[in-house]
Amino acid sequence: MSPTRKKILLLFLAGASFSLTYSPYRQKRILKNLSREFKKIDEEELKKEINNLYRSKLVKKQRNPDGSYTFFLTDKGKMKALTYHFEKMKIEKRKWDGKWRMVVFDIPERLRWGRDALREKLKKLGFFELQKSVFIFPYECEDEINFVIEFFKLRKFVRFCVLESIDNELHLKKIFRL
Repeated sequence: MSPTRKKILLLFLAGASFSLTYSPYRQKRILKNLSREFKKIDEEELKKEINNLYRSKLVKKQRNPDGSYTFFLTDKGKMKALTYHFEKMKIEKRKWDGKWRMVVFDIPERLRWGRDALREKLKKLGFFELQKSVFIFPYECEDEINFVIEFFKLRKFVRFCVLESIDNELHLKKIFRL
């Protein structure tokens, strides 16, 4: 799949996430990134790729009463976009607020693939493994963790916590260079 097509799918996904986000700060960040990425796409290439997406059934086209068109992601398109977003996902490391984010899970053996995939993704995102199923991170990341949990369909087995303190805080501060 072409880089432009991937970018278009992610832009559609950003639009969907904007509508689901209630935090003005996050909405502003989404709009800023959306605008910047949209400007990088050549107009002719954009038209060509949207038509290709429409033909591939990743995007649906709807004619509006005023003669304009609305394009939106199909379920197949959402899955493609989520997969690309998942691979590129990073957690922004802003100024530390003094709180710890902990992800705890107890995933049954029958879903071992999900447990292993979740563990691997948390490590790639920069979490520190306190125990086999307990990971910790110093920066705001609840939205990203919810996305990962939903991506693997493990909601009922995973808990997300925000901690004011932890007994080995000095050790963790060294690990995260805080």
